[in-house]
Amino acid sequence: MRGQFRIPAHMPPSGPAPSEPEDDAERFVNRPCYEFNSRLLGAWNDRHCSHCRYYLTARCPHIDEFLDDVDDLSPE
Repeated sequence: MRGQFRIPAHMPPSGPAPSEPEDDAERFVNRPCYEFNSRLLGAWNDRHCSHCRYYLTARCPHIDEFLDDVDDLSPE
């Protein structure tokens, strides 16, 4: 289902979507849906998607963006 945006139950509807950060390194940081994975050490809670409970799961509202990044790395 590429191209469709799913709103998970944990993310309430909000106003307009935030603009994309210009720095690619900041693209997956401090998202409003971020929820720290409590199975990790608390010191790792840096608000990066890779430490989120929903990272690379069907519950992640941004899973298509992660998958698009992986597609870009595949050999041709």
